[in-house]
Amino acid sequence: MQFLQQSFAVSFDYKVFFTTAVFSRDNTLIADFFKELGPDISSRKLLFVIDEGVEKAHPDLLESIKDYFAVHSGPQLVDHFIIVKGGEETKNNDTQLNKILEATNKYGIDRHSYLAAIGGGAVLDMAGYAAAIAHRGVKLIRIPTTVLSQNDSGVGVKNSINHFNKKNFLGTFRPPVAVFNDDLFLHTLDDRNWRAGISEAVKVALIKDAPFFLWIQEHAAALNRRDSAAMEKLIFECARLHMEHIAGADPFESGSSRPLDFGHWSAHKMEQLTRYELLHGEAVAIGIALDTIYSFLVDYLPEADMLQVVRLLLDLGFELEHPVLAQTNSLLTGLHEFSEHLGGRLTIMLLEGIGKGIDVHDIDQEKFIQAVHMLKTLTKKEM
Repeated sequence: MQFLQQSFAVSFDYKVFFTTAVFSRDNTLIADFFKELGPDISSRKLLFVIDEGVEKAHPDLLESIKDYFAVHSGPQLVDHFIIVKGGEETKNNDTQLNKILEATNKYGIDRHSYLAAIGGGAVLDMAGYAAAIAHRGVKLIRIPTTVLSQNDSGVGVKNSINHFNKKNFLGTFRPPVAVFNDDLFLHTLDDRNWRAGISEAVKVALIKDAPFFLWIQEHAAALNRRDSAAMEKLIFECARLHMEHIAGADPFESGSSRPLDFGHWSAHKMEQLTRYELLHGEAVAIGIALDTIYSFLVDYLPEADMLQVVRLLLDLGFELEHPVLAQTNSLLTGLHEFSEHLGGRLTIMLLEGIGKGIDVHDIDQEKFIQAVHMLKTLTKKEM
């Protein structure tokens, strides 16, 4: 018998920068990033993909980008911006994906050139997938514009679109070369999108960092009144915890354990059942509440902790009662889809305490239905 064996490791290194007015002439952060890449950068190209909602909210954005690269040296700016639809709709078919791929081909964006995506999490997911499959990998820069994308999806390594009516069915693991979080983009968010991203901070605090959970409790009122300092702190800590997890033993999720998907198995299904009327962060808040109550019902989590979590979500202004919760049989089909997405073995993160998660491999469907009913009861009573 003869055989050949190969083994190698590939390291990834990227930074997440936190700044204000990233395209102001006086802000040299992006220019300095490109300068560090060496003199060859001037022979490379830079193509921007921009969420149409961001373009409308920031009407001077395109001219600011052109002005910035007219003043600062760097790659050759493609003098045409690819404007794509925002929100989950951008991931539901390949129309917007093909728009980016066609532009990548038209403007000669090669593997050593850059695609910079500005937008919310869905646009970053879709544009990142386009960058990953064009030429087997164009360099990606992310500039997230929502709370959720600045503290979670925008700082991670996943890229995807939806397919077969399943969330993130097509995708890749490919890190960006850099992420630039600009807090000015948050100022134009509506209240729903401001709040929605907070659920991911609650999630990561519940499974990893009890003191951070207490901090969110203490600053719930400040977050509700859109205090910028409180939100900047929340985004930084949430991003830090997500990145620490990514740097752990399974960054590309080859195993079945997905701690960062706490509250997500039912959330993904709720999004799909509501045709994405529910924002991802809103669905995650409900999913967190359900999995927290279920953790209590199966004797993992003390009742006092369970009530504390539900109370916080309500204090943050999340609507935890939604008509989709009446579709319990449909919600439970999300378990199979989630198991398939994981690789065949169902692994759900539950809670043993605030800041302490535990993996389980089955869900008692009757207990889950009880959790749905209990959530409805808790949202109607004074807690």
